[in-house]
Amino acid sequence: MLIQVNYPDNRYDYVKEFILDVLIEKHKIKRFRRSSGWVTLGVNPVRAIRRSCSGSGRMREDVR
Repeated sequence: MLIQVNYPDNRYDYVKEFILDVLIEKHKIKRFRRSSGWVTLGVNPVRAIRRSCSGSGRMREDVR
């Protein structure tokens, strides 16, 4: 799915979800469009960044 984003220089673009995560994390966009409307970074709540993980999904005992 493509998501519309607005950059700080007021350019608009459509990006894939995994790119949106990177742009949010690196503060490269001002806002992005959800089905409910525009989300402004630093003003509106933003979802947690999803990270893919490898392995069984369990943390090793010695890492906890």
